Amino acid sequence: MDPRVKPKGDEENVDRSRKAREIHRTLGNIAVLKRLAGIWHSLRNRDWRSPETLLLLFGAAGSLSFATWMALLNNFAVERAAFTGAEIGVLQSLREVPGFLAFTAIFVLLILREQTFAILALALLGLGTAITGFFPSVIGLISTTVLMSIGYHYYETVQQSLALQWVGKDRAPIVLGRVIAAASASALLGYGLIWTAFEVFGMDFLPVYLVGGGLTIAAAFFAWTAYPRFPSKVEQHKKIILRKRYWLYYALVFIAGARRQIFMVFAGFMMVEKFGYSVGDLTLLFLINYAANIWLAPAIGRLIKHWGERRALTFEYLGLIVVFTTYAFVENASLAAALYVIDHLFFAMAIAIKTYFQKISDPRDIAPTAAVSFTISHIAAVVLPAALGLLWLVSPAWVFLTGSGFAVCSLFLCQLIPAAPEPGKETLLAKPAAQAAE
Repeated sequence: MDPRVKPKGDEENVDRSRKAREIHRTLGNIAVLKRLAGIWHSLRNRDWRSPETLLLLFGAAGSLSFATWMALLNNFAVERAAFTGAEIGVLQSLREVPGFLAFTAIFVLLILREQTFAILALALLGLGTAITGFFPSVIGLISTTVLMSIGYHYYETVQQSLALQWVGKDRAPIVLGRVIAAASASALLGYGLIWTAFEVFGMDFLPVYLVGGGLTIAAAFFAWTAYPRFPSKVEQHKKIILRKRYWLYYALVFIAGARRQIFMVFAGFMMVEKFGYSVGDLTLLFLINYAANIWLAPAIGRLIKHWGERRALTFEYLGLIVVFTTYAFVENASLAAALYVIDHLFFAMAIAIKTYFQKISDPRDIAPTAAVSFTISHIAAVVLPAALGLLWLVSPAWVFLTGSGFAVCSLFLCQLIPAAPEPGKETLLAKPAAQAAE
């Protein structure tokens, strides 16, 4: 037999093996298609229409508009509207007035469901951002800022309330961390597009504002049409509520709001005025911030669940004391940029204040207290930017040292949080019998 000629039986074995591989590949493809179909069916019927995914959508959509507004504000204010530190302080104070009036959300909830209110406020946030580029003047920028701020603060108030109602106490830190991660991913995309628009294509402010705000409006429309109206687990009080046993939560929120304003208003402004950062430079810093938060925020949520609120907040405030004190004396642009990134990352630790309240609260108090807490956090925010804007003209260092002082106060206060807070054990000073009656 010619050795080059394969026996017939061998050829049949090869054919059978080839057919078996083809059948296996076909079955594998079918299995993949079935898996994809199962995922799609799951998403369509359950997963993506859940309260948690709606919270993720809210976080991403709101962050996109606000990130657009924040990334462009300092350069738009200086380059188009000729702002100085005094004008930027006034603008930021007026921007916080709707936050101070956030308690009025309770009265809106007398006629609107919380979910509906959140969607409408989200759309208003997008509208205020979209039209900003049409008004490059002091009055114009202030007016569009207030409009944007009304939407933003109502949206944030109701979104926080819905998150604490829809998510259980055990999972709240993790889910809130994921919401921050979704918001960071959205902002990261927005900042990447802004950097590309300015640095690569040389675009002007107007179309960038239009796209950032318009996408948020589109997301609000999607949330309105695609998601069902989720029922509340507990009927919420429809009145303003202030309880003595929540005093530590109110104090932490008040000081956090004050120190946050120093970062939001003056840290970015310093980067432009003192170190000459451009839109592209600031956007790159924001990109670093939000890229880090995509990974860190869920990790911080897990850390808070493991550590507890007191240890997490202690870590945050110690870090902020160092950051603000260094801000006051920084002369190096690279060090200032590093501080800016570190400062921003500490914002995710604020989850601990929210979960602390969730643990000590009556579930019926969540919506009214969310509204009241936003007002409390903005009491200092309304006055502080304008006052510190004047102080800035004398000594920028004292503005940041004021932030260090706020962080020290918060550090002492958070030591009063119990290891396991609950109703009747709101603080280490609480008297259970008396507090339970409040």
